[in-house]
Amino acid sequence: MLNERTISTDLCVVGGGMAGICAAIAAARHGARVVLMQERPVLGGNASSENRMWVCGAHGKNNRETGIIEEIMLENLYRNPTKNFYIWDSILLDFIKRESNITLLLNTTCMDAVTESGKYAHGRDRRILAVKGYQMTTQTFITVTASYFADCSGDSILAPLTGAAFMYGRESAEDFGEQTHVKERDRAVMGMSCLIQGRQTEREVPFIPSEFVTKLTEEDVQNRPMDIYDPTENFWYLELGGLENTIDNAEETKEKLIPLALGAWDHIKNSGRYDAKNWELEFLGFLPAKRESRRMKGEYIISQKDISENTVFADTVAFGGWPIDDHYPAGYYHKGTPNTDIHTPAPYCLPYRALYSSHVENLFFAGRNISMTHMAMSSIRVMATCGLLGQAVGCAAAIATAHGTTPHGVYLDHLKELQGTLMEDDCFLPHFRREISALCQQTPILGGDGSLRSGEDRANRIYGTETCGIPITNGETVSYTFDGYESVQSAHIVFDSDLERDTLEGHWCERKHVTRANVLLDSPMMYVPKTLCRSFTLTAETADGEITLLFAENNLKRAYHVIIDKPIRALKLTVRENWGGTEMTPVISFDFH
Repeated sequence: MLNERTISTDLCVVGGGMAGICAAIAAARHGARVVLMQERPVLGGNASSENRMWVCGAHGKNNRETGIIEEIMLENLYRNPTKNFYIWDSILLDFIKRESNITLLLNTTCMDAVTESGKYAHGRDRRILAVKGYQMTTQTFITVTASYFADCSGDSILAPLTGAAFMYGRESAEDFGEQTHVKERDRAVMGMSCLIQGRQTEREVPFIPSEFVTKLTEEDVQNRPMDIYDPTENFWYLELGGLENTIDNAEETKEKLIPLALGAWDHIKNSGRYDAKNWELEFLGFLPAKRESRRMKGEYIISQKDISENTVFADTVAFGGWPIDDHYPAGYYHKGTPNTDIHTPAPYCLPYRALYSSHVENLFFAGRNISMTHMAMSSIRVMATCGLLGQAVGCAAAIATAHGTTPHGVYLDHLKELQGTLMEDDCFLPHFRREISALCQQTPILGGDGSLRSGEDRANRIYGTETCGIPITNGETVSYTFDGYESVQSAHIVFDSDLERDTLEGHWCERKHVTRANVLLDSPMMYVPKTLCRSFTLTAETADGEITLLFAENNLKRAYHVIIDKPIRALKLTVRENWGGTEMTPVISFDFH
C-alpha cells in the first residue's frame, strides 16, 4: 500500500511554469490558500534549466511586462550576474517559498480528478471537487480538494480529467476570419524542441558523435544557419512533432529530437564550417519543450483578428505583443523558412473571459492553453505574456475566494476590482489607468509635479508623448501635506527599472533576456538596471508623530502598494540612492488613495 495524503485549499494550481508561478504568488499575496502542483523537480517549465527556452514577451519600446514577472527578472539580474540556469531555478523556488500561503508539491504528476455534474450558476454544468497527484519521490498519492482550480499545465491536463471543453489543431481561415493559409481545420500544431547550448573554452574540445546522431546535409542547414557566436542563437528551430499529436507521441518525437540536436552539434564541431574547435556542449535537453497542444474553451475565444485589429476589451486583464510566430508543423524539415513573423500591434489587449471555462464552474486556466485559436496562440504563447495571464488568474481566484463567487461571477460583479488590483500590483493594462483619488489629485505635491499621479506607471507613456514621473535629487523629499488629518488607505510608488534595459551592457539580446543560450568567453556580466532606486524611505505624519511606513535598502522592486489605512497629515517619499550611483533617481509614480 502506497502512502496517501489529502490537502484542502482555496486554489489548486496545476503546473509550475511561469504562468503557474505567477498565478500561485498572486493568489497567495491576496489571501488565498494555494497548492501548487508541479510534476518536475524544478519550477519554470520551458524556462527552467531542463528546457532553457527564453522568457519572451511583447515587442516594441517600453512594452516589457511588469508585475510579478518583472520582480523575478530584477532579482535574477542582482543574484545571477552570469545567467546561471541553476541559480535561476533557485530564484523561482525562492519566490514560491516566500509565500506562506503556498503549499508546493514538486515531482507530483496530476493524474486524476473528481467532478460532479449538475445545474450551476451561469449555465455551468460541471464542478471540480478534487484532483489527485502522484509524488514519485515519496511514493504518495496526494488528493487536493479546493474551491477553485487553475490549469497552468500547458497541455491542459484537466481537460481530459474533468471533461472540460478544449480545442486542438489549426482552425480554417473561415472559422474565425483569420489570415491563415489553412483552408480546412486540421490537427497540425507547432512542434517541440530539445535544445542545445554551447560553451566557449580556452582549449580544444573534441566531439565524437554516437552512431545514432542525425547527420545533417547542406540542404538541411540551408535555411537554418547556425552561428554560435551570435547572442540570438538558441537553436529553437530544432523542432519536430507538429504533424503528430504532441502529447500522445511525445516520447516518440523525443527519440527523434535528441539525435537531431546532437546532429546539429556534430555539424558545428566537425563539418569544418565553423570556428568551433574550442567549444564544448554545455547543455542538451532531454525533456522536449512544447509549444502547442490542447487549448481550453472559455467564455471567449481570442482570434488572430482580435490581435491584428487591436481589439480593446472592456475586461482586459493582460496584454501581448509578440509577433504572429507560427511555426510550420514539419518543423526542421519544412522546406523554406521555419516560421512566420507577422507584425502585431503592441501592446494588444487580452480579455479575462478567455481565462476560465465555458462550462466547468470553478476552472481557471493560464498560459499557452487559454481560450484562443491556433493563430492567436502563435503570438500569446510566449512566457512573459503567460506570466501576466497567470497573475490575472491568481488575482481573480483570490477575489472569487473573498466574495464566495465563481470565475464568471468575478467577470459579472467584480471586474473593476480585478483590474484595479492588477494595476495596483504593477500590471499594465492597455487603455486603462490606475484610479487616483480626488484628494490626491487636489493636494499639492511638494518637490514634485502632477506627472507623478498620472496612474499609467510607465516612464514613457504608451498613449501620448508626455512622460511620467520626474528625476529626484537623492536625499530630497517629495510630499503631500494636508490642511488637517485625512484618512488615507494606501500609497503607490513606482520607480524606473529601465524596461528597455538600456543601462545594461552587451548585445540587445543579452540585455533583454533573463537567461542566456551559448556562453562565450566574453559574455557580459549582468547587474541591476542603473535607473532603479536602491534606497528610499516612505513616512507619514500621524497624530502620534512621524512614522516610517516603509524603508528599503538594496531595493530590487519596481513598484510598491503600501497599505496605510489611518488618518495622516502628511505623506513623504525620500529617495536616497539608485543602483547607478548618479545624483538623481527617476520616480515614475507617487500617489495615494
